[in-house]
Amino acid sequence: MARPRTSGTTPVTEASPGAPTTTAGTPARPAWASTNGLMRNYYDEEWGVPVHDERGLFEALSLEVFQSGLSWSTVLRKRPAFRAAFAGFDPDAVAAFTELDVKRLMADEGIIRNHRKVLATIQNARATVALRQSGGLADLLWSFAPSQPDTSVHDQPVSRTPESQALAKALKGHGFNFVGPTTMYALMQAVGMVGVRQA
Repeated sequence: MARPRTSGTTPVTEASPGAPTTTAGTPARPAWASTNGLMRNYYDEEWGVPVHDERGLFEALSLEVFQSGLSWSTVLRKRPAFRAAFAGFDPDAVAAFTELDVKRLMADEGIIRNHRKVLATIQNARATVALRQSGGLADLLWSFAPSQPDTSVHDQPVSRTPESQALAKALKGHGFNFVGPTTMYALMQAVGMVGVRQA
């Protein structure tokens, strides 16, 4: 599905037939990306742009975990605080977090203070580090990228795909938490795996 998971809006992707156009005739942003300047900048500069580096993918995965059940705009507003709280999303640093760090994070008003999500992020960092012995996070994630652009998002928003379901299962098998198929489909779109911007 497209970016919002809780707003109930029907997204329109960049290449959708009948998508609104600007006065210059170029495709307009989808509705979810036009709600405020932060969302516009995110869509214009980040969403759907391929990410292959481990730290970038771990950050994207972590933010998707925290977004679950909330608005993406909330997560973006808090992203600088998240980066500070989680050591720039360096997997090695986060993997070494202790119970004292958990207490520190739960007292940090700048982030989303959900105990289960905090613990999941630390566990996911440890799983990311462990994955290096078998190719790494990027290799695993990108092995589930569809061979064809996901044109289904142009016709009707979806919340999961067979690839996102398989990816969720694989990640859980490697010890990752909070990685359900809907969250993984949002991640796949965000980091350019489903090719929605190129369709």
